[in-house]
Amino acid sequence: MGCSSSLPDRSTGRLGGLNNSESGGVADAKNLRVKLVLLGDSGVGKSCIVLRFVRGQFDPTSKVTIGASFLSQTIALQDSTTIKFEIWDTAGQERYAALAPLYYRGAAVAVIVYDITSPETFNKAQYWVKELQKHGSPDIVMALVGWH
Repeated sequence: MGCSSSLPDRSTGRLGGLNNSESGGVADAKNLRVKLVLLGDSGVGKSCIVLRFVRGQFDPTSKVTIGASFLSQTIALQDSTTIKFEIWDTAGQERYAALAPLYYRGAAVAVIVYDITSPETFNKAQYWVKELQKHGSPDIVMALVGWH
């Protein structure tokens, strides 16, 4: 597992379908609040991805997430819109799987992470896609991320 040393360009881009409060996004003029959840097996890199996005850093001594952790990140787009991401980084251990619906309920975005060297984690990613299709918001945006 590793993280890129480059930072994302946060001055451009558009997010569609995230203004609806029913799907985890709340609009106030040009200020948006978006609930985002990360799902995937333990050790696939979920925390690494979110720490890179929020703090711009990689912690090679990152510990396993217990339960879930919450972080937020606000970005500004070129049109003066601000988007505050409320990010739930869920634990990947099987014993916490029953808690996942508490975190993805009402989420506008789900990032499903798997390890590209592990077919088992890809199978679990497919499970999360099906779970979100059945129990997530109807217009949830899903991203599948292969990590190593």
